[in-house]
Amino acid sequence: MLRLSLLTAVGCSISPAFSAPVTGDASSAAPTVTVKNGTYSGIHSESYDQDFFLGMPYSQKAVRFTQAESLNSTWEGAREATAYPLHCVGYGGDEVGYELSEDCLYLNVVRPAGLSETADLPVAVWIHGGGLVMGGSADKRYNMSFMVENSVKQGTPMIGVSLNYRVSAFGFLSGKEVLDAGLSNIGFHDQRLALRWVNENIASFGGSPEKVTIFGESSGAESVHAQVFAFNGKSCHVIVDDISIQVYTYRANADLTSGRDDGLFRGAMAQSGFGQSIFRFPGGLNGTVKRQETFDNLVKNVTSCASTVGTADAIPCLRTAPFEEINHALNVSSVGPWAPQFDGDFFADHPFNQLNNGKFPKIPILIGENTDEGSAFGSGRGPNGGPINTDADFEWSIRNGLLGSQAAEASGKSIDVLTSELMALYPNIQSLGIPSLASWPEVINSTTEGVEKMGLQYRRGNALYGDVMMHYARRRANIAWAKAGLPSWSFRFDVTTPGSPGSVSATHFQEVAYVFHNLGGDGYTEDQKPFPADAPGIAANRDLALTISSAWVNFVTGLDPNGDNVKPAWPRYDLAAGGGVGENMVFAVEGQGSHAEIDDYRAEAINWMIENSLTVFGS
Repeated sequence: MLRLSLLTAVGCSISPAFSAPVTGDASSAAPTVTVKNGTYSGIHSESYDQDFFLGMPYSQKAVRFTQAESLNSTWEGAREATAYPLHCVGYGGDEVGYELSEDCLYLNVVRPAGLSETADLPVAVWIHGGGLVMGGSADKRYNMSFMVENSVKQGTPMIGVSLNYRVSAFGFLSGKEVLDAGLSNIGFHDQRLALRWVNENIASFGGSPEKVTIFGESSGAESVHAQVFAFNGKSCHVIVDDISIQVYTYRANADLTSGRDDGLFRGAMAQSGFGQSIFRFPGGLNGTVKRQETFDNLVKNVTSCASTVGTADAIPCLRTAPFEEINHALNVSSVGPWAPQFDGDFFADHPFNQLNNGKFPKIPILIGENTDEGSAFGSGRGPNGGPINTDADFEWSIRNGLLGSQAAEASGKSIDVLTSELMALYPNIQSLGIPSLASWPEVINSTTEGVEKMGLQYRRGNALYGDVMMHYARRRANIAWAKAGLPSWSFRFDVTTPGSPGSVSATHFQEVAYVFHNLGGDGYTEDQKPFPADAPGIAANRDLALTISSAWVNFVTGLDPNGDNVKPAWPRYDLAAGGGVGENMVFAVEGQGSHAEIDDYRAEAINWMIENSLTVFGS
């Protein structure tokens, strides 16, 4: 008891060491693996010469609006791990064609076939995106087989892992009642628990717990960022079993005074979203008033719980309310959005402070964005969800959609001053907006096709919202890593993929098929196939996909994207290269093709966001 008290006093979290079962029997011909809980039988793929272990639980059965708990039982015999798990209940296009369940906390392992427990291979753990409201590891677009196959062909084999976590309100309730109950950021805690399962068990599959890299896209990248910055320096995690208490595995050179590093991963890669929580509320993490309104609206719209609004009974009521009532509130009444919350626990400090104070694990990172992220996020930002047509619309959008009164209060500047500064930094000059006139040579006017939806100041809004949601935080992180003397690499994906209109150009999500080397377009509809055989110049796109996927594999296996299969060489982010900023690798197939560039696009505007990110966005 004395040891437990001492360990708890220095900030260690406590969880059980053992795990629990799924149902089914294994075929004697199937590959088998014995983890801490018992034995799993998987599937052997002859075509890829890989073994799949699918749908393995990493927690006890999820309880609605409750933090997940470590597995705590064992079994005899073999359990089948032969089917991808159901998606967690969510809302949006990524759920189409997939079954949903509240019982969803499972993960999958894809490995080269026949590995022994001593293989000690590097491991890539994929965290899916979907705005933290939808998605799952069964999504065929995230098939790990192609990356694992590529790693074997390169002579640097690795293991792929993908996981589910709770999304929408089930994973990201926020508000005062949520804080008081310790239920903030449930989805991020789910991910952390999955990473602990990997740490404890991946050696049984032939992987190394010391060679894990996490990666994700969009809200998956936001999740990667959350895991990197989690707990701000708490030094350990304690495993409790029935005979002893032991400190969780550490990396030998972990700096426990400067940021949590409990050995769960040694590297991180993030596509479109490493930093500022993808923008959902005016004022970002400062937007507590809107968060509370959203929580109260949920309670009001769940018939059984409407009388508990503003009381401590609200969450217990939501836990036991009929699923149909909660689903109606979220799906039909469209209560939302749901977003991460600053809680003083998982997020013990703001990223701005952590970056300035060195409170983050000292690991390599590979992060980047797509050139035209804003074309996915700038539309519908005008009054009443309409387009931005005029200066007045743009001003309204900044005041009401981006800043809000809480941001102005935190910054010490009036909302008039903040709005004026941003309007000047993002002028209505189409040659400065997104997409560029080089990518889409259309000068938008009243006769432009689709202008009634896009808006006359479409490019202006795209530049602003692409930067606030994606670009500024990525640059901020690369600069901080370089100042700390840590290796990092940055990219800008600049490909208008086949079938994408020029009005969106190199927009959000387009790089995913390239990273996964998904040449067949698994999981995409016919009109969205990323590499159609009859598209002009498609061979160059396929070659680029091999280069990009190889760079990701290189980082997983060697913590550096460079190698004989990645040309041109990808420069490490070095502030001496650009007088205070480093270089990006630009991935392109047209013009000069892939090349390095100084990371100084929209420098003045992005610098404003970096400098004001804590007070204006709470990040």
